[in-house]
Amino acid sequence: MSARFIVLPTPAAVAEAAADRIVASARNAIRRRGRFVIALSGGSAPRLVYPLLAAPPRRDAIDWSRVEFFWGDERAVAPDDPESNYGLARRLLLDHLPGIREASVHRMPADDPDHAAAAGRYENELRRIFALPPGGRRRPRIDLIWLGMGPDGHTASLFPGSRVLFERARWVALATAPKTSPVAARMTFTLPLINAARTALFVVAGADKAAAMRSIQARSPALPAARVRAASTLWLLDAAAAGAASPP
Repeated sequence: MSARFIVLPTPAAVAEAAADRIVASARNAIRRRGRFVIALSGGSAPRLVYPLLAAPPRRDAIDWSRVEFFWGDERAVAPDDPESNYGLARRLLLDHLPGIREASVHRMPADDPDHAAAAGRYENELRRIFALPPGGRRRPRIDLIWLGMGPDGHTASLFPGSRVLFERARWVALATAPKTSPVAARMTFTLPLINAARTALFVVAGADKAAAMRSIQARSPALPAARVRAASTLWLLDAAAAGAASPP
């Protein structure tokens, strides 16, 4: 399944395009299936995108009571910790949305000391929302999984060389970030779950991503982000991240 690359001039333009894609995807899913299931991203892009979704006119374009919120990965920190992906979404997005149902906010419990059990519970939560039986082979078709990418080509908490990259059965697994990360212990969606999504939306900005993007646009499978092959995979890049490479 081929990926599409759209290059925009600035991070602000990328954020605007990402917010518009999320709104369009939500409206389409609600119209067709009665709800929208999204997995939110970590990284820096949400700081630009969340305020756009939380303000008119985008805020008022979605029936937020019909949205189910998951997270593609999370750090092993408390929800009020500055490093928490959930905490950022709560502050900048969730607390500002009309009609949101708290039962539809599915925080990834990466701070649970029993990490393996917590990952299993999150997988069970996905099964419950998608009405899938325990032990079945069918995977949830999340409407949109929003992803970022690090300079090393990692996405979600799938890092180069990690054993989690080769996971074939579990949908949610434990992961370890490089030692340079402020929080090493993570929980993450795995590739089988990500690749079952209807849409994977990458939002990427910054010149430090350009080398990884050249590798991905050359269709090299070496980087974790290059292994994302959802039914629809869209990359929104700023000019700096695109570097000298032209979109295919």
